[in-house]
Amino acid sequence: MPAPTSAPPVDALAGSVTRTRSRRAWRGPAAPAVLPLLLPGAFLLLLALAVAAPALLTGADPLAADPLAALAPPGPGHWLGSDHLGRDVLARVVYGARHSVSIGAAATALAVTAGVLLGLAAGLSPKWLDEALARAFDVLSTLPELLLALLVVAITGPGTGNVIFAIAVAQIPNYARVIRAQTFVVRRSGYVEQAVTFGRPRLAITAGHVLPNVLGPIPVLATIGIGQAVIAGSGLSFLGMGPQPPAAEWGAMLSEARNYLRVAWWEALFPGLAITLTVVCLTVAGRRLQRRFEGRTP
Repeated sequence: MPAPTSAPPVDALAGSVTRTRSRRAWRGPAAPAVLPLLLPGAFLLLLALAVAAPALLTGADPLAADPLAALAPPGPGHWLGSDHLGRDVLARVVYGARHSVSIGAAATALAVTAGVLLGLAAGLSPKWLDEALARAFDVLSTLPELLLALLVVAITGPGTGNVIFAIAVAQIPNYARVIRAQTFVVRRSGYVEQAVTFGRPRLAITAGHVLPNVLGPIPVLATIGIGQAVIAGSGLSFLGMGPQPPAAEWGAMLSEARNYLRVAWWEALFPGLAITLTVVCLTVAGRRLQRRFEGRTP
């Protein structure tokens, strides 16, 4: 009969548990919470630098053509290759960030402003006007944003300003519906009812109590909305309705590169990659803001 094995000492068990907990703490929630944000944050900082000061990232001229270097593959002379006119792809991607991101940011800012005003108007208006505005928001929301923006551009004509306006019109219902719903909640709150009881003017109540308390979700929606607007702007530019050649814009670059995919894949790959990374990183940042706004741990 085998001899019974003795139980491990309590100190050994305690030490093992402590080491396990320390390893889990080292790998624990802090690492997953921070690490996924490092790369998107770094890319967004790089993108902001490209928008504000592209000359710091590349010394090449994005419009300078060199027929002798046309369709040159990535290498020391052109780190991301050259396009069909011999223009440096890296320089065009870097300078194109200013056009693409500016279109997305401007369209989102315009959409947020109009959406907040219309949402407040709907939430504070008589029932018949609120119903009319709500039905209009619902109808516009059923249409895909790019399709609605394309319809607006078809009416107003091509051009950067018209593209910004078209994308803003397509995004307005998203913000207006959220602000309308928030307004219904805030207008029934105790501090608003108390301000009405004290006889404060309606405009002062709206500006001082309602408006600041309905804007909470807007930073989250706007961060994600910029990415969606970048996609829409690039799509319209791809169709020839945005900034016109030879301007460096990611969608226009993809449009020019589609005829050279077999012989120069790099001409389309890098602007497409820039659009994808921009949208993904903005979405990650927006989701993180959403978690903080909802009070959830990452």
